[in-house]
Amino acid sequence: MTTPPAPAADSHDVIRVRGARENNLRDVDVELPKRRLTVFTGVSGSGKSSLVFGTIAAESQRLINETYSAFVQGFMPTLARPDVDVLEGLTTAIIVDQERMGANIRSTVGTVTDVNAMLRILFSRLGEPQIGSPQAFSFNVASISGAGAVNFERGGKTVKERRDFSITGGMCPHCEGTGRVSDFDLSALFDADKSLNEGAVTVPGYSMDGWNGRIYRGCGFFDPDKPISAFTDTELDDLLYKEATKVKIEGINLTYMGLIPQIQKSFLSKDREAMQPHIRAFVDRAITFTDCPECHGTRLSELARSSRIRGRNIAELCAMQISDLADWVAELDEPSAGPLLEALRETLDSFVEIGLGYLSLDRPSGTLSGGEAQRTKMIRHLGSSLTDVTYVFDEPTIGLHPHDIARMNQLLLQLRDKGNTVLVVEHKPETIAIGDHVVDLGPRAGTEGGQLVYEGTVEGLRSSDTLTGRHLDDRATLKPQVRAANGTLEVRGADSHNLREVDVDIPLGVLCAVTGVAGSGKSSLVHGSIAGREGVVVIDQGAIKGSRRSNPATYTDLLDPIRKAFAKANGVKPGLFSANSDGACPHCKGAGVVYTDLAMMAGVAVPCEVCDGKRFQAEVLEYTFGGKDISEVLAMSVGQAEEFFGAGDGRIPAAHKILVRLADVGLGYIKLGQPLTTLSGGERQRLKLAAQMGEKADVYVLDEPTTGLHLADVEQLLGLLDRLVDTGKSVVVIEHHQAVMAHADWIIDLGPGAGHDGGLIVFEGTPAELVAEASTLTGQHLAEYVG
Repeated sequence: MTTPPAPAADSHDVIRVRGARENNLRDVDVELPKRRLTVFTGVSGSGKSSLVFGTIAAESQRLINETYSAFVQGFMPTLARPDVDVLEGLTTAIIVDQERMGANIRSTVGTVTDVNAMLRILFSRLGEPQIGSPQAFSFNVASISGAGAVNFERGGKTVKERRDFSITGGMCPHCEGTGRVSDFDLSALFDADKSLNEGAVTVPGYSMDGWNGRIYRGCGFFDPDKPISAFTDTELDDLLYKEATKVKIEGINLTYMGLIPQIQKSFLSKDREAMQPHIRAFVDRAITFTDCPECHGTRLSELARSSRIRGRNIAELCAMQISDLADWVAELDEPSAGPLLEALRETLDSFVEIGLGYLSLDRPSGTLSGGEAQRTKMIRHLGSSLTDVTYVFDEPTIGLHPHDIARMNQLLLQLRDKGNTVLVVEHKPETIAIGDHVVDLGPRAGTEGGQLVYEGTVEGLRSSDTLTGRHLDDRATLKPQVRAANGTLEVRGADSHNLREVDVDIPLGVLCAVTGVAGSGKSSLVHGSIAGREGVVVIDQGAIKGSRRSNPATYTDLLDPIRKAFAKANGVKPGLFSANSDGACPHCKGAGVVYTDLAMMAGVAVPCEVCDGKRFQAEVLEYTFGGKDISEVLAMSVGQAEEFFGAGDGRIPAAHKILVRLADVGLGYIKLGQPLTTLSGGERQRLKLAAQMGEKADVYVLDEPTTGLHLADVEQLLGLLDRLVDTGKSVVVIEHHQAVMAHADWIIDLGPGAGHDGGLIVFEGTPAELVAEASTLTGQHLAEYVG
């Protein structure tokens, strides 16, 4: 491990924070040494992200934006100043977070890291036959030709001449560079026995009462009162396929577009993972995707695929595993492209070094996990010549096997040793241990957190009496006795992605952990072979969809029985007790705050002066249930609400059942009406788990449930998983955390490596047997952990 540098020289070498009050922070004061690695610890919801991202990084980005002209700022996102008294010593902040990358289906690993751009230049110089400039190898540039007017100077005068032009792009003309073609099931788009006015169109968002419906009813291309089954061929073609056409409806100029091009534009331009659940369900039901028959899924035209370097075209290189592509590029010896090849080699080597060598450049970026996305973003910074930059990381070890954490730690130290300040929010003890400086927030979460409970060295943290200090050296032990399976889920011949005809029996009635290095095939096995079966509920790492109006009460359907109880007790309709419906304050429209757009300056949100931030009309707040009005209920914490709705005048069994689940996953401190946008990553993951626990399921599949969990919370999670199994459920977890592995009844380990070096079952058995054999990477690390 790199030796930590000497302490910061003087007070000018610190980032000074005074009186930070973002979200739950309570006047936090800290001094962070520059050009050092500072780790921020504390339970999920203690205020780590509010301090690092919401205060320090946010203010750095806001100040940078202010250096631009007012005109330019008008095109940039507006950032409000964080609630803090003093922020001194800030440097440019680069945030490397877990946000999923790009919802655009045209975005791939190669395009987001600029490797594709370098390959396109390489082929334009060295490819045989020569077919044109770099854009001739881009699947996002179409080939077009035409003529247009050009202005140029001649004899001191501006002359306009008509010139022919031609652009040679690499886009496959058949699939327009997406690599896929779609086949629509028309019965999923409309009910042929109905007319448009009777609601024939069954596409989400195409109610005849909205603007889409008004356009379809008033376009004049067909009779809206005629059943679709009676349409002529021309009318049906107009309804389904007509391209964008200007129409005038009710005196307004609008654009009409047939259902299928409209769906392609509004739904299919996004990656599937970024779709709202109901849109995704519709797409899965209505549309079948297959590889484009002309480009065979490569996205590129035949001309682009005809040019080769050493027998390979650019599509074949993009389909290679990056570790193999790095070897191929390393063997190229072309002095004329020396600097380009050197940059390409460095970038590809960085992929391998960071543990992403198993990916391919043609992998859609929207399919990367949060951890993969964060490490991919890290690629572009590893070779940067910038120094004195503040790099901000959000749990960079997420999704990493213990084998890969040491490599990630080395990269963080490498960034620090180049003269940068590195701020890391982290729970893993292996990464906390490399910190030059530690900031521990707590003592608990939510309203019980937001305070600085320790600041200093890692050794000092160990001897402190904080929750993190007490649990830093926790080690789980192997269970003396494991449960016996009462059945199996058979998987035969699994071959999705890198799996190699895998046969495995997944035991039922037990806690089963699926392990292996990142890219070994864990998710491919579980999601490709188990998900979708009857009785199986999958809780993955997909982001929770919701606006700033969404909260835990709405997301978990907790608000439904509460609204009904309020309505029944007061003899009114339930809609009055929804801030998004009839009961909303008319001034703020139920938001509780009023947003003011200040054009080129940061917008401002202030509590609504009419409802005082309570979101409801005054008359609605006169109705009570159990002595509380609806705004008081939404201001309760989960723990308070569990007690209130569990007994006495406030008893609502349906609500109490949901609240018990929220408390079980460790969310007893969050408020029912707290906007989802204010929850941390760990809180959102556990909220999702609590919501899904209400499903009638026999098998629960969890994808890294320890994501975002503090060391002290892992024990509570294990207790929850035990309770699920003890009630007759089967639990399958994809997990890297050794405490979960040690606690499992059965382990299925994949490997031995990643990508084409993985995809095999390398161990099946109990944790004790895995430790005794210690024949796999997982076994070796687990043996060391429990030893």
